[in-house]
Amino acid sequence: MSSYYKSALVLLAGVALGALAVQGLHAQAKPPVYFVAEIDVTNPDAYAKEYVPKAQAIIKDAGGRFLAIGGTAATGGKVTAFDGDAPKRVIVQVWDSMDKIQAWRANPEYVELRKNVGEKYAKFRSFAVDGVPQ
Repeated sequence: MSSYYKSALVLLAGVALGALAVQGLHAQAKPPVYFVAEIDVTNPDAYAKEYVPKAQAIIKDAGGRFLAIGGTAATGGKVTAFDGDAPKRVIVQVWDSMDKIQAWRANPEYVELRKNVGEKYAKFRSFAVDGVPQ
């Protein structure tokens, strides 16, 4: 076999391996999961001082990242309603998986904080939605 054919064969094999590796990486990449909470804060000052810093630290330690924080409690941007009334406070987080969200929600430290402090100053409505593949 001539050296040109050998070189071409090696080059073709390299391209094929690279294409398979890229395809494998794309197949492994799972879309993120978004967690959204609407919070009806009844005591913004106490909520901001007693609940927010501790809850946000637990969330960050568990792997959650904040994309948006809006509304009352002195730590959020503006919430604009398009249909219906705007919630008093809105949080949008991004997580790597639903399992991580469930682990954070089951964390005994968070459960206690939410029950003993968070629910004293607010009512929560929350849900998670899978992101779309990019």
